[in-house]
Amino acid sequence: MFLVQLPFPVDCLYADPNREAYNALDLHYGWGRTFFNSSFAKTFLRWGSLRKAANNYTISATPQDKSSVLQQGGMFVFKGKQLLYARKDKGTGDHASLEEILNICCRPSVA
Repeated sequence: MFLVQLPFPVDCLYADPNREAYNALDLHYGWGRTFFNSSFAKTFLRWGSLRKAANNYTISATPQDKSSVLQQGGMFVFKGKQLLYARKDKGTGDHASLEEILNICCRPSVA
């Protein structure tokens, strides 16, 4: 469904319907993290963008286990097998800073 809705290359998509990667990375999960955290308020600051994004939302794209919407994500940057950066989202609306990620990804390698 994701690939149908967006022009996204299939070879770059990793689907994890059983949330095994989330569990292995010990990412946050649950009602409290999703709706009752300080970062949730940030989502309302982007209300216009959120409404626009919701136009493309369909419940049929949600995994059978609807509780998966309570799963929080994170950002992990690897160079080969070396972990360069790890950050767990504290809740809805909490994401890594793009500037921080670009600094990690674009910094020159130390010889």
